[in-house]
Amino acid sequence: MAHTIHVDVVSAEEKIFSGEATFVALPGESGELGIYPKHTPLITRIKPGAVRIKVEGLAEDEFVFVAGGILEVQPNSVTVLADTAIRGADLDEAKAAEAKKLAEEALVNREAGFDYAKAQAELASAIAQLAAISKLRSKH
Repeated sequence: MAHTIHVDVVSAEEKIFSGEATFVALPGESGELGIYPKHTPLITRIKPGAVRIKVEGLAEDEFVFVAGGILEVQPNSVTVLADTAIRGADLDEAKAAEAKKLAEEALVNREAGFDYAKAQAELASAIAQLAAISKLRSKH
């Protein structure tokens, strides 16, 4: 196990993934991050998008959608503390498309008490979910 790193992906609701990996890729605040075992320590915010985990011995990567959160990297571990996390297999394209449509409508039809930042965040999350679904499908 000298060439693996322990990865935990957790949300407020549950632990989504816990195991050994040879590589992790995810959307950092300043761009895509790639993490290998013995990576330099790092703490950063993450943007909505897909976390790709290369599990040793498995042909297919594990995918987890995160709607933002915090990433902590230590030489022997990666911890993703996600605002919301959904296993790639559990992503629902119709639900994400509907959320995108509703967020776009909210941005166009502003009403009293409208929370512009919240609507923008919901739109960004829905778009990221749809992109993650597309990426996951292209791998299969």
